[in-house]
This record gives sequence, C-alpha cells and structure tokens, in this order.
Amino acid sequence: MNKDQLKKILRAYKLKPNHASGQHFLIDPGVLEKIIAAADLAPTDTVLEIGPGLGVLTEALLSRVGRVVAVELDYELIKFLQANLINQRLELHHANILSVAFETLRINQPYKIVANLPYSVTSAFFKKFLAETPRPKTIVVLIQKEVALRICATPGQMSLLTLSVQLYGTPEIITTVRPESFYPEPAVDSAILKISQIASDAEVSRRLAGVSEHHFWRLARIGYSAKRKKLYNNLAAGLRLSSADVQKALAAAKIDVDCRAQNLAIADWARLAKQFTL
Repeated sequence: MNKDQLKKILRAYKLKPNHASGQHFLIDPGVLEKIIAAADLAPTDTVLEIGPGLGVLTEALLSRVGRVVAVELDYELIKFLQANLINQRLELHHANILSVAFETLRINQPYKIVANLPYSVTSAFFKKFLAETPRPKTIVVLIQKEVALRICATPGQMSLLTLSVQLYGTPEIITTVRPESFYPEPAVDSAILKISQIASDAEVSRRLAGVSEHHFWRLARIGYSAKRKKLYNNLAAGLRLSSADVQKALAAAKIDVDCRAQNLAIADWARLAKQFTL
C-alpha cells in the first residue's frame, strides 16, 4: 500500500491518524519485508500484533503463520479491519494492550510479538511483556530509533529501560527506518528492534544470582534517581545510609566507588543488591 492508496482509504472510511498516540501507518514494502524476515516466522507460529492499524502488517503475517491475535485500541480501525480483513486465522480484540488481561487473548505458549508499535506505549509495552509472564519467544517491533539505541546500550550508557529489556532478552537493531516510510511521517527516525533469547523465570533468577526481581528493581530505581550524581550519592540518599557505608558496599561488590548508574551492567546491579537489605 503506497501513500496515495492509504490516503484514499482514510478518506473513504473517514479515518484520521491519532497523533496523540503516535499512530503512523507503514507504507514501505521493503521495511515490511524486513520485519517479517526478522521474526523468522513458521506456519505453526502464533503471533500477537499490537496496533494493526489498516492491516498491512497483519495481512503479511496471515500469509505466513497459523494464527494472528491483533489488539487495536481505535474502534474505528477495528470496524475497518472487520470489514476488510476477513480470515479465520485472525482474531481481533478491541482493547488497550497495556491493560488487557492476557488470559482473554487465549494465547498458548510459545508465541511471538510482531508489531509497528505505537510510540506512546513503548516503555510500558516492554514492562508488560518482559517483566511479566507468559513471555513471548521473540519480539520484533518497529519503534523510535532513539529508544531502540537506548535499549541496546552498553555499560557507560545504560538506563532503566536498557536494564528492563536486557535482563530478560537480547536486543538488536535490525535496521533503521526513515520517516518517509510512514504516513503521516513521524518527526524522528525509527528502527526495527528484535529481542531474542527471551529468558524463562529460572534463567532470570540465574542472571540475578539469587537476588529477587523486586530487590533488584528497587535498588536500580534508587540508583538512577538523579542521573548526574554519582551512584553512591543516590544510594546513600535513597537508602538513608552514610556515603561511607555505601562506598564500602560498592567496593565489596567490586564496583568503582566513583561510578554513575549508567556504568553498571546487570551483573553489577545483582552483586550490589546483595550488599543491602531493602
């Protein structure tokens, strides 16, 4: 579907892109094929698609997998899809993906997520589908390039978002995508992000080396509470401990006492968490 065809459909059905939710329709068939290729789809796969929009990606998925469960918040788009994309292997849900109960989608593991993700839900989306179970086998999403780069960051540029993805899976940027691949054009570049090797609960526990997820995340949030300050200052304030005690804990965890939160990898946070009772 090119831009002129898409605009014609929007006019015919009196539809308008929702700018507030970051709704940008993909019109580049080359990008579509790269998304499909990255997902490594099989005829037996079940795919969860978030924000199917006008169904361009949905149609491509249906030609390759056994079942597509598509969740769309915009009721007008749901009506369009119901009228124009009739397929027994497609299940449409009018719901907010961030609040819908997963059981209502009736997805049996394993499953994959493939989506042109609305920009407004990116961070919350990863929290819902990685920190909670059942986790997907693979995630391939089209998101803002800046966000994708943050997710794939290495120690020195880590963030809470980086940790929230890398604790559970291995992210990689497949390719970047220019604004003209969408209608309407976003103000920023995008990227196809793939998250593979998504961990089981047992594997997450192994990565945390005996530290609970609650303990890990509480410490990390305190550590990132003031990005410009050194880590020991944030921890001392958040944990109500002396700077000397926190520096001693950092040393015991074999972490530079003068570092900042963005310098720590997941293993560093896990070692550090063992030094505190939260």
